[in-house]
Amino acid sequence: MAKITVLIPAFNEVDSLEQLHQEISDVASANQLDVEIILVDDGSDDGTWYEMNRIARDDPRVQCLKFRRNFGKAAAIQAGVDIASGQYIVTMDGDLQDDPAEIPNLLDAMEPEFDVVSGWKKQRQDPITKRWPSKVFNWLVSFLSGVKLHDHNCGLKMYRREIFEDFRLYGERHRFIPVLAASKGWKVTEAVVNHRPRTNGVSKYNWRRLPKGFLDLITITFLTSYNERPQHLLGGLGLLSFTAGLAGMLWMAIYWLLRMTWFEDWAPVHQRPILLYSVAAMLFGGQLLSIGVLAELLLSNSRETTTIAPYSIAERIGTGLGNVQPAAADSDGRQASPATSDKN
Repeated sequence: MAKITVLIPAFNEVDSLEQLHQEISDVASANQLDVEIILVDDGSDDGTWYEMNRIARDDPRVQCLKFRRNFGKAAAIQAGVDIASGQYIVTMDGDLQDDPAEIPNLLDAMEPEFDVVSGWKKQRQDPITKRWPSKVFNWLVSFLSGVKLHDHNCGLKMYRREIFEDFRLYGERHRFIPVLAASKGWKVTEAVVNHRPRTNGVSKYNWRRLPKGFLDLITITFLTSYNERPQHLLGGLGLLSFTAGLAGMLWMAIYWLLRMTWFEDWAPVHQRPILLYSVAAMLFGGQLLSIGVLAELLLSNSRETTTIAPYSIAERIGTGLGNVQPAAADSDGRQASPATSDKN
């Protein structure tokens, strides 16, 4: 039986963790699953870390990480992946809306031909103010990336461990793991999962995350489609703009000749708006072409980069963590030594 890592980022989820841990244990026992549980405290201030301490003390399968501050869900998932030992990794939220009973179903959907199974909350238990923006976002991601999923936002997903060797998570990239995996050739599918009403805590998502998510979507689209050939996008747009401007300028030259010879009543060239638009289009196109060349030069000189973890660990708990020393970074991104308090 393959080992499964259940990875749970938590931010102020003190009231949910005990029940969630019990449900995962019951599912593992009922289905004879070999599981480890990784809990990541993403800068909580409500006693979440103390609850994780208690759970880890009573269950040797549990490992816990405590961040020095809130680094975000993507960083929490990356930190958990860095110490995971399971062949499969299941991510789920810590608010009890994701149902651990779906883990065997995700495993069935995974084998044998897929590498990522994304949950689809077909009957979503959220207010309409969250459902409709999510529908729009999911449509945009599917349209721009070509990865057709109903629910890119679902926190309940299963991955083969190896896919995380192809990319690092930071910012809001956790939303786009299936897109990133598909861009590397991994096979992605989805499975309908049970979504439960919220009973504890408050939602961590609000309208301020929408523009961030859209900007990250643009970045992911560029990275997955043009990461190895940025000039194809920037240069293509630049060439189109420059050509349109050049065509406008040629028309202005012909216009000037016609006015000087036969149509003296026509307005002077400098009074025609198309002259200004054509000049602006040529300048903009030239700038895009130049940026594309610079992007190609930067890419060719940055194939080997130093990987710095997008998080910093304050404490670690769990029997499997004694020899694990993942790279850490402080809040301004500089390399930092772990300097942690290991408690086994």
